[in-house]
Amino acid sequence: MARVVVAIDCMGGDHGPRVTVAASIAAVDADPDLSIILVGLSDAIGTALQAAGRSEGDQLRVVHSPEVVAMDEPPASALRNKKKSSMRVAINLVKSGEADACVSAGNTGALMATSRFVLKTLPGIERPAICGVLPSVNGRTYMLDLGANVDCTPVQLLQFGIMGASLVGALEHVESPSVGLLNIGVEDIKGNDTVKQAAELMRLSGLNFYGNVEGDDIYKSTVDVVVCDGFVGNVALKTSEGLAQMLGIVLRREVNRNLLTRLAGLCSLPVMRAFKRTVDHRRYNGASLLGLQGVVVKSHGSADAFSFGFAIGRAVEEVRMGLAERISERVNLLQRGAA
Repeated sequence: MARVVVAIDCMGGDHGPRVTVAASIAAVDADPDLSIILVGLSDAIGTALQAAGRSEGDQLRVVHSPEVVAMDEPPASALRNKKKSSMRVAINLVKSGEADACVSAGNTGALMATSRFVLKTLPGIERPAICGVLPSVNGRTYMLDLGANVDCTPVQLLQFGIMGASLVGALEHVESPSVGLLNIGVEDIKGNDTVKQAAELMRLSGLNFYGNVEGDDIYKSTVDVVVCDGFVGNVALKTSEGLAQMLGIVLRREVNRNLLTRLAGLCSLPVMRAFKRTVDHRRYNGASLLGLQGVVVKSHGSADAFSFGFAIGRAVEEVRMGLAERISERVNLLQRGAA
């Protein structure tokens, strides 16, 4: 298996090197064909390596960067003023070919803006999109855009569908992933003009287009890919995360209500553990920035080492499956068909 090199923005996220370095160590220990470049303040990274009893070696290399992009920093400011930030340096390593992918838990807007500026979009793709994965009754559902593009044209929504289908085809080995367009109803007459026009383009595109889907279809495994604009997608994602947290809190509270409920909780412990594993958001960490000339994966800012490891794993999968090439090929086929 060919070696994959991933550049990690070690300073991004709420926890910095304490999490990113620990996750990187676990990742290279589990994959002998993986090398990681740890980008950030070398002293902080060195301290984290030392705490784990590790040092630089064949699979771990440190690249110093003196600046850090703050989580609340405006994207334009980060792009203009933080050219030596850990985020920018990690993305530059992908651009130069020293790394195959970049993973960051940092400022989402800054990551998208910097990635688009440095790596550029694939030919035929107008805007990159953030694609995440959510649990569903029969597996997983991929959804995009999750916040990069608030206002989208019908053509851009079509491109999101192409990119999402390419991602599912590569990672889930599905020959013809089904694509649904998120709407306020399944009927063709529902939705605004943008969604209606996007649906028509998808029907003519050669995609395995299911049609309109509603919010509950995300978790019913109705389709493999759900397409929407970034405003709707981000609201749906945050609502889902809040609901999952609320269910966990209420469930624990009810189990601990009295002696009988505690006994019942003990009896149902295997079921509870299986449920927790299924809906554990940490296992779905790692949103792909699709449409770029390179692989960039965004981790949740509050991710722990376990969760950040899944983001690294997603980046490695995308590199090994040649995701960017698959998206480019699919777009080229569509353009030739339209001509």
